[in-house]
Amino acid sequence: MKPWILFAVVSTFFAGATSVLAKAGLRGISGELGLVVRTAFVLVLVMALALPSVARQEWTLLDRRNLAWLAASATATALSWLFYYKALRDGEVSTIALIDKGSVIVALVLAWLALGEPFTIRTLAGAALVLAGVLVIARG
Repeated sequence: MKPWILFAVVSTFFAGATSVLAKAGLRGISGELGLVVRTAFVLVLVMALALPSVARQEWTLLDRRNLAWLAASATATALSWLFYYKALRDGEVSTIALIDKGSVIVALVLAWLALGEPFTIRTLAGAALVLAGVLVIARG
């Protein structure tokens, strides 16, 4: 198994746990406050866990293009999290988490448009199954 596949599988576990843990943490507070507190913890943990593995010379490789794309990604992340937490505050984790996974379809289309990644029978079939799952659970 390629290491990146293992990383993706581990990420899936933590992403799934994130929603359940967040829902429990939102009892009695707004989604916005919960998101602020969570994001503060994320900042501290990422700085403590990931920053030490970045070599000093790698910082010199950062350019305006990197910063612009990462800023755009951060903006998309912030908006995604804001709406996710608004939904999570009052909705069911099982429904919200699956609807959110519809983002796979958005990612496939954007990867094709912006990065030139090809559509394959495998990715199209997977996207169709994700879409079917989202439609089934969202209508329930």
